Amino acid sequence: MKTLVIIPSRLSATRLPGKPLLKINGLSIISHVFKKAIDANIGEVYVATEDQEIVDDVRRNGGQAIMTSKNHKTGTDRIYEALKKIGKLDVELIMNLQGDEPLMNLDDIKNLHNQMILTKSKLGTSASKILNKSLYSDPNVVKVLTKESLKISEFPEAQSFVRISNNTRENIYHHLGIYCYQIETLKNFVSLNQSQNEIKNKLEQLRALDNNITINVSLAKDSPIGVDTLKDFMAIKKIMEYKSE
Repeated sequence: MKTLVIIPSRLSATRLPGKPLLKINGLSIISHVFKKAIDANIGEVYVATEDQEIVDDVRRNGGQAIMTSKNHKTGTDRIYEALKKIGKLDVELIMNLQGDEPLMNLDDIKNLHNQMILTKSKLGTSASKILNKSLYSDPNVVKVLTKESLKISEFPEAQSFVRISNNTRENIYHHLGIYCYQIETLKNFVSLNQSQNEIKNKLEQLRALDNNITINVSLAKDSPIGVDTLKDFMAIKKIMEYKSE
């Protein structure tokens, strides 16, 4: 199945404005992410953005970038506009990677992609085991409840997504911001109105569940740190600089 990887990115983040262009080892965060996507070798890679500065940075570093509207409410809506502009008619799967997670594990990207092909799932995502109990009550760490326990070779359905969970025992995992859509599912998703559940929790994946779109979940080996705050950036910078030595 032919796959396209699209990475939504914008400068106007609430907690850390301009984060896609913050540099680690001489390269911007967004350029680290698209290079990671290229290394996954699952399909052609594009960055979708509303900012010319991001387009320029990505292209300067050898990547492909598409300008999109500033009016999108979610990253998935931005991805769909980019898909239409790219115009690849033979693509069957769209992989959505987060533009602020340069430490995403390549094997986790490949595993989700393989599960989508094997099972012909309409929509898939990834989650990892929660090793620190404090994360259950952290609203910035999204949790997913699955119907069965996650195993590396299985792809169970998601039952719900929450920000805070009092349940620390049964099939609760750290949800990662990576998605893979069949083309028709993506078209259907963006045609739907935002659900009240989605708006209340600020979780766009709830729009899918609220409209009876099944989301399957693959087990990820790692829980990469996303760059949401300056503290996050400094932590990731330290890790990546150490690895490059």
